[in-house]
Amino acid sequence: MPEPSGAKLPQISQYCFQRDSLLLRLMKHLPNALTLANLFCGCCAILYILYWQPETAALFSAGSFVFDYLDGMVARALKVSSPLGKELDSLADVVSFGVVPGAMLYQQLAIPVMELSGGDVSAVQWQALPAFILTAFSAFRLGKFNLDTRQTSYFLGLSTPACTVFVLGLSLGVYHNRFDLASMLTNPWFIYGLIGTLSWLLVREIPMVGMKIKRFDWKSNGLNLIFVGVLAILVFVIKELALSAIVVCYMLLSVLQKKKILEG
Repeated sequence: MPEPSGAKLPQISQYCFQRDSLLLRLMKHLPNALTLANLFCGCCAILYILYWQPETAALFSAGSFVFDYLDGMVARALKVSSPLGKELDSLADVVSFGVVPGAMLYQQLAIPVMELSGGDVSAVQWQALPAFILTAFSAFRLGKFNLDTRQTSYFLGLSTPACTVFVLGLSLGVYHNRFDLASMLTNPWFIYGLIGTLSWLLVREIPMVGMKIKRFDWKSNGLNLIFVGVLAILVFVIKELALSAIVVCYMLLSVLQKKKILEG
C-alpha cells in the first residue's frame, strides 16, 4: 500500500529547514572569508614586490581593496558583524595596507643602494629598512581606528588604503620610469622624507572625506563617481602616477571641506 503523500511533508520540511540552517551558517562566515581573501591577496602582493614585479603586485593589491570593501558591506547587509570579524579585518589590513606599502618603499630604496654599493646586501638592508617605519605607523593607525568611535562617516588622518594607493602609484612610476622621474623617486632622501610625511599623515587627526558606499544613489556616491572620473582622466594623461595624484587631490579636497566633513 503506497505511503500517504502527507507523511512526506514533515520530512521535506525538516530537509528544507536543515538546508536553510546550513546556508545561514555559511553566510555568517562570508564576511570573514572575504577578509581572509584580502589577506591572501596582500601576501601575494608582497611576494611579487620582493621579486620587483610591481604590476602583478598591483593586481593583487587591487584584489585586497575589493575584498576589504566587500567584507564590511556584506557584514552590514547580512547583519552578521562580530568581534572576530573586526579583529580579522585589522590583521588583514596590517598586511595588505601596512606591510605592502612598506615593502614597496623598501624596494625603491634598495634599487639605488644596490647600484652604489656594488651589490652589498648588508648595505641595502640597513639603508632600506626605514621603509618599514611606514608599516609600524600603519599598524598604529589601524589600532587607533578600532578604538575611535568618531570615524564612522569620515576618517581622522590618512587611511591606510589611501596611503597604499599613493605608494603603489610611485612604485609603478619607478618601474616604467614615467617622465624620467625614476631617479628622483628612488632618491633615498626623497623616500625618507616621504616615509616621514606619510607616517605623520596616518596618525595626524586631519578630517578626511569618507569614501564608503552606503546607498546606491548620486547623493551618497557623487563624490566617489567624480573621483573615478578624475582618475580616468589622470590615467590617460600621467599613466600609473595617477594613483598618487588622485590621493593628493583627495587630501586637498579634505582640507578644503574640513568644516563640512565635521558637520556631517
